[in-house]
Amino acid sequence: MDLLQSYGNRNDDDLDEPENQGEIPNLDENSSPDSSPPRLLPAKSAAPKVDDTMLALTVAQGNRTLSKPIDPVQHAVAFNPTYDQLWAPIYGPSHPYAKDGIAQGMRNHKLGFVEDAAIEPFVFDEQYNTFYKYGYAADPSASAGYNYVGDLEALQKNDGISVYNIPQHEQKRRKLEKKKGLEEDEDAGGDLDKVEIENPATDTWLLKNKKSPWSGKKDGRQAELTEEQKKYAEEYAKKKGDERSGFGGDKGEAVQDKSTFHGKEERDYQGRSWIAPPKDAKATNDHCYIPKRLVQTWSGHTKGVSAIRFFPKYGHLILSAGMDTKVKIWDVFNSGKCMRTYMGHSKAVRDIWFCNDGTKFLTAGYDKNIKYWDTETGQVISTFSTGKIPYVVRLNPDEDKQNVLLAGMSDKKIVQWDMNTGQITQEYDQHLGAVNTITFVDNNRRFVTSSDDKSLRVWEFGIPVVIKYISEPHMHSMPSISLHPNSNWLAAQSLDNQILIYSTREKFQLNKKKRFAGHIAAGYACQVNFSPDGRFVMSGDGEGKCWFWDWKSCKVFRTLKCHEGVCIGCEWHPLEQSKVATCGWDGLIKYW
Repeated sequence: MDLLQSYGNRNDDDLDEPENQGEIPNLDENSSPDSSPPRLLPAKSAAPKVDDTMLALTVAQGNRTLSKPIDPVQHAVAFNPTYDQLWAPIYGPSHPYAKDGIAQGMRNHKLGFVEDAAIEPFVFDEQYNTFYKYGYAADPSASAGYNYVGDLEALQKNDGISVYNIPQHEQKRRKLEKKKGLEEDEDAGGDLDKVEIENPATDTWLLKNKKSPWSGKKDGRQAELTEEQKKYAEEYAKKKGDERSGFGGDKGEAVQDKSTFHGKEERDYQGRSWIAPPKDAKATNDHCYIPKRLVQTWSGHTKGVSAIRFFPKYGHLILSAGMDTKVKIWDVFNSGKCMRTYMGHSKAVRDIWFCNDGTKFLTAGYDKNIKYWDTETGQVISTFSTGKIPYVVRLNPDEDKQNVLLAGMSDKKIVQWDMNTGQITQEYDQHLGAVNTITFVDNNRRFVTSSDDKSLRVWEFGIPVVIKYISEPHMHSMPSISLHPNSNWLAAQSLDNQILIYSTREKFQLNKKKRFAGHIAAGYACQVNFSPDGRFVMSGDGEGKCWFWDWKSCKVFRTLKCHEGVCIGCEWHPLEQSKVATCGWDGLIKYW
C-alpha cells in the first residue's frame, strides 16, 4: 500500500512539475523498507525510421513538372499536361545540345526558329529598303496600327516616308540638285588642262567620255541590211537553230511537227484550258482495290501502243505513245475521247514522260529525236538528238531542276541536257549495253540505271562516276524499274519471268524475301508498277494478261486478260484507287 501511495504522490508532483520527469522520486519515510523504487521505461515505436528528404524532393519535382512547359523534343508525356503547359512558349535550355536554348527539332534556321509571316514581296522590299536608307521600318509583329522600329528621330524628320513614296517637292529638289551638279562639273572642266582632257590615260578623259551601257541604243533607227548581210544572217540563224535542236549532219531525221485538237473547244466558258484539272479531283480514300471489270477502251492508234502515262497528280488525262509515230492524249473523267494528237516523229515512239505540272512532256522516238512538247498547244518547244536512238527519257523531279533532261541511249551512254540552253551538260558513260531505265532515288540526289549488259548502276546526279555497281552471274536484263511509293524499294522486271526488289538505302541490296513470279515476261519490256498505297505490285506479261500481287505476302492476287498479244504497259490511277490503265501491242488502251 505504501508503494501505491508513493506512486500516487509522485504522479501528483509530475502534474505540477513536468520538468522533473527524468528524476527518480523520493520515497516516504513511512514506506516499507522492502519496497523497490519504480522503474520508468523509455517509449518505443515498432515502425522503422523513415528519411523523408527524398520524399520532399520527389514532391517538389512533381510540382515543378506540372508547372514547367513541355519539352518540344520529348516524344512521350508521362502525365496529363494542363492547357497552360501545352500552350506555354518555349524557353530555357530545353535541349542538352542546343547552344542558344532552342531545341534542335524546332530549329529551321541557323540562328534558331523563324516563324512564317505572310508579307507581300512588294511590302517587304519597301520596308527592307526603307530601313537601309533611312534607318526605320514598320514593325511586322505589331497587331494593330503602325509601330516602327529603328531610328525614331529620322522617322519624325522624314515624316515617316518610305523609299517608294517620296513627296513631289523632294523629287523636284533632287532633280535640281543633279542638274546643278552637272553644270558645276562642266564649268570645272573648262579650267582643266587641254592635254589632260585629250589623254585617254587620265581620269579626266574617262569622266568626260564615260557613257552609260545603254547610251547609243536610241541613236537613230538601224540602217537597212544589205542583201549580202540578210543572206548571212539567215544562214547563221538556221545554223544556230540546228545546233540548238541537236541536229546537224547525220543526226535525227527532221519531220515537220504537227498537232491536231479533237475536242469541242480549247477553253471552256470560264476561260479554263482543256488540260486544267477538275477542281473537285481528290483521292476518295487511302485504300487501293484490285479492279475487276473493264470500264473503257480507247482505240485510236493504228499500231501497237508502247507506253502510257497519267497526267501528274490528277490523272484526268492519259498520254499514250504509239508505234504509228503518233502521241495521243485522252480524256479520262468526262467524254473519254482523244483530245489531241501530236505528230512529230518519223518512226515509232519509244518513251514518253510528263514534267511535274503536266503542262509539257517529252517524247523519244526511234528516229533518234527527243522532243519537248507543250501539252496544251501541241507545239514543239525544243528538239534534242545525239544521232543515237533514245530508249528512255526522264526529267529531274526536283522543281528547280525541271529543265534538266536525262536520256538513256542505244550507244551505252546516259546524256544530260540543259533544255534552256540546248547544251549537253554531262555524259554518264559506264554501261556496256544500251540503257533501258533511269529511276531517281534518295530525294532525287541519285539515280539508278539498268542496261542490256544485265547490270544495275547507281549514280550521284551530276557526277559521271558510278557509286554502286550491281552485277551477278545469275542476273538478267531489267528493262523496267519502278519506285515504291515509300521510296525505300525498287521493283525491277527481270527477263527470267520474275520481279526483283532492291533496297534504295546505302547498300542497294537485293531483298531475297520478296520475289514476284508467275507471269511470262521474258523477251518483253513489260512495265512494272505499284498501287498508290504500295499494297499491290502489278505488271503486264507477254500473253496479254495484267498480274496483281500482294506486296506483303508476294502472292498472286488476281490476273486480268487485258489484250490480244503483249500487255506492255500498266499504270495505276493516282486518285481513283481501284482503277488501272493498260496498253498493249494490239493498239488498244483499256481502263479497268
